[in-house]
Amino acid sequence: MRIPKAQTTYYSRLNEYFPAVEMKHPLHLESLLESEPYYHKQETDDYLLLYARFPKFIFVDYLLVSSTTRGSGVGSRVVKGLQKDGRPILLEVEKVSDDDPDTASRLRFYERHGFRHVEGLRYRRQDDDGNPFEMDILAWSPDDPITTAQTYQWMQDVCRKVHNHKAVEFYDALPADPDQVLAIINR
Repeated sequence: MRIPKAQTTYYSRLNEYFPAVEMKHPLHLESLLESEPYYHKQETDDYLLLYARFPKFIFVDYLLVSSTTRGSGVGSRVVKGLQKDGRPILLEVEKVSDDDPDTASRLRFYERHGFRHVEGLRYRRQDDDGNPFEMDILAWSPDDPITTAQTYQWMQDVCRKVHNHKAVEFYDALPADPDQVLAIINR
């Protein structure tokens, strides 16, 4: 499928930074941005943010801070801007891996901004080859901590409305069927 050049600018930035298993098809992102009023993009030379603002929470789909401005406070300003909205925020992060030191750096960044692991929630998907991979769900709330049950419900919405938005059209399948990828587990 040929992708128009105008659609590739921000997508190229994402694709250069994020692992392939985390990337959505470029037309999937374009469709979200064009047809869903809850899905938004903020882009400057310093950062790129794609997120969904739902009535009760915000889901950060992608946050990329340019390598030339990382460590200068840009990411903090972006996150604090989202937090000023006053809604709880959810996001997915890769499991910390010794093979990729950036995974630990990203986790520390979010923890410094008040995000915490949602304990008791498993989020396991499959890559294009059918290999499973897990991601952690982090949450921030301006008030009381978000419960596992509430996060589970909100992540079901994220799977349906963001990850699976017109998914059959782009992937011939649902990449994140909530009944398959989410589970509340006892620890």
